[in-house]
Formats: sequence, C-alpha cells, structure tokens
Amino acid sequence: MPTERFQFSGEGGHQLAAALDKPDGAIHAYALFAHCFTCGKDVLAAKRIATALTARGIAVLRFDFTGLGSSEGDFANSTFTSNVADLVHAADHLRDTRQAPTILIGHSLGGAAILAAARQIPDAKAVVTIAAPSDPVHVTHLFRDRIEDIRTKGKVEVQLAGRPFHIKREFLDDIAEHGLMAHVAKLHKALLIMHSPTDDTVGIDNATNIFVAAKHPKSFVSLSGADHLLSNKRDSTYVADVIAAWAERYVDPLPVQATAERGDVPRNVVVRETRAGKFQQTVTSGPHRMLADEPVAAGGQDSGPGPYDFVLAGLGACTSMTMRMYADRKSLPLDRVTVTLQHKKIHAEDCAECETRVGMLDQIDRVISIEGALDADQRQRLMEIADKCPVHRTLTSEIRIVTKAAE
Repeated sequence: MPTERFQFSGEGGHQLAAALDKPDGAIHAYALFAHCFTCGKDVLAAKRIATALTARGIAVLRFDFTGLGSSEGDFANSTFTSNVADLVHAADHLRDTRQAPTILIGHSLGGAAILAAARQIPDAKAVVTIAAPSDPVHVTHLFRDRIEDIRTKGKVEVQLAGRPFHIKREFLDDIAEHGLMAHVAKLHKALLIMHSPTDDTVGIDNATNIFVAAKHPKSFVSLSGADHLLSNKRDSTYVADVIAAWAERYVDPLPVQATAERGDVPRNVVVRETRAGKFQQTVTSGPHRMLADEPVAAGGQDSGPGPYDFVLAGLGACTSMTMRMYADRKSLPLDRVTVTLQHKKIHAEDCAECETRVGMLDQIDRVISIEGALDADQRQRLMEIADKCPVHRTLTSEIRIVTKAAE
C-alpha cells in the first residue's frame, strides 16, 4: 500500500498534515476519513481501515485536524465547527488535485463531524459513521468534572487518554449550538451506521438516534464485541470489508484509463502483501483487484481465495470458456457449463498412468456439468474440447519459471 504524505491548507490557513493511502493498482473511488476526538490520522483504527480499503481499490485520505499530530495550529483554538471546515477543505484539496471523495467515513466524534460536513461535499454519495455520537455535546463526558472550571476560567487543561489538552469555553459554546440531527435529516446521501452494542464510550442509543433521524437509503451494522476504538485488528478489517461492499451500491467506480490494443500481449499480475494479516495479499491484473489469503485454520483471515484456489479458478474458467467458444462456433445448443474443481495430494503408486512412481503427486479433480439439448456425441466432443483449454495444456506440460530479484 503506497502512502503519499503532504500538507494542505485547513481552516484559518493552518497547514494540515495528510496521508493518502493508495491501492497498488487502479483506484476505484476516493474516501475521506475523519478520526476520533484528540486522536490523529495515524491512530490504529484509521490506519487499519485505510489499509483494508486500499486492498479493495479505494484510496483513503486521512489527516490531522488543526492542532493535532503534525498539523499546525493550537488545539485549544479548534472547535467542532473548525473540524467540519477542515473536512471540507480536505475534500476540496482532493477534488483539486485528484478526484473528489465519493465516500465519507467518520469515527467517533469524527463521525459527527462527517455528518455535519456531508452536505458541503456535494460529490460524496455514501456516508459512514463508526461509533459516532448523535450530539457533539456527548464528548464533554470525557471531562465532565472540569466543565464548570472551563466555563468559569475560560480555558482549562484536561487529561484525555492520558494526555493533556486545553479546552476553552468557546469549544463548549460551539458544540452546544450544533443540532446534528437536522443535518442527518437533510443528508440526502446513502448512510451506513456502524456501532457496537457494548460500546461503553458512546452508547448504542446514539446509533438509534441517527438511524431514526436519517432518511432512506440507510443501513445499520452491529459491531458486536468491538470496543470504541476498534483496537482488535479483526474488527477494523471487518468494518472496511463492510464499507467496501456496501459502497459499491451507491458509488460509481472511476473510469479506467483506456489501454492500447491488447491483442495477445499478456499483462502483468502483481501480488503484494497488505500487511493487514499474516498471509493476506492484493492481486492486481490490469484494472482488476482481488485478495488472496489462507483459511483461518492455516493462520490466515480467509479474506480471499488461497493460492491453489486461484490455480483451480484459472483452470475452471479456461475450461468453461474453451467449451463455450467451441459450442458457439459449431452452433451447439449449449446453455451453461459449470466446472467444479478440487486439488489434493495422492500417492504416486496409486496412479497407474503416471510416470512418477514414488512419493506424492498433485491431482486436480475436475467435474464438468453441461446443460442444454445436446446429444451424446455432442456432449462427448465438448468433454474432449475441455482438455484442449490453454491452461490445461500449460498445467500438463513442462513449465519453466524464471525468478529474479527486482532491480
């Protein structure tokens, strides 16, 4: 996952530190991510969700709000309103330099900010909140014992997640003025609400309030067992998987740049570790993106087919395509071909027709179902054609693999 780091101008002209996580291959959509209160762009949940989304072709922009992380400005002077404005500036920067974000994602108070900013980002088609409060005032429970001091003194240092932050009276006044549910009611975008019923920081009733206020299309996904910060990697990966699948219904993929006449020239297949799991890989072929993984029993996350599954898929697809080409050329009444495959190891001594007599051999069982009003001779001929598919020939002939280190 390549990450591009840069700065852009936020509210008040402050330079905000940003990270744009990009897929290895074609970008299908851009997303804008808003982190939780006093967190930063590099908080684990944000990084893990971004990593998982890039594996599905979605580029993700995450940045530090004013006064946080590597961004300029004083956090004490920031407000909920300035955070919303920073989000709009971030979307504007994406629009000006790449493509406008069509997916908006907000975690915790960042979710509330995303809801407030969404109407000012017209290109966005899909909005996602994760453990978001239905009222920004909810954040004051983190320093409830200092609220009177803040109102009296105007500025007080509080401890949040073990770190000192200065909170001003202006911050309290600002969040008190935001009627977030009015923004939700007028959202006019697809909304996905994700929340854990056991979240002890922002209660599940907040998700209920947002869902009731929103108009359709709206969806709710329970993050059962997850904590507020999604500290378990499996929870953040699950969130990304759901977002990617859900957003496909509402977001049109970016057009793929036209390529030259392909002819018979093969295109590269690029396989790269995502580092989101022990074995997970992105597999890119031209504009197409897939995940490869191992089953949970083998130490993987089962987030995609395994290596041998891809081998079987290649043989099965080639078999079906070759039979279809022959049937169309001969005008045979073939309705559908289904190929079911399985890979296993067998003892060489159990294979009477194999040249190898000692040790273990790889065996692929291929079962072909042929549908259509075909006579026995036509079916037999199609079965013979199955063995003529190019991948079948490759797998049953001598293969030379040349390996070298990248320069």
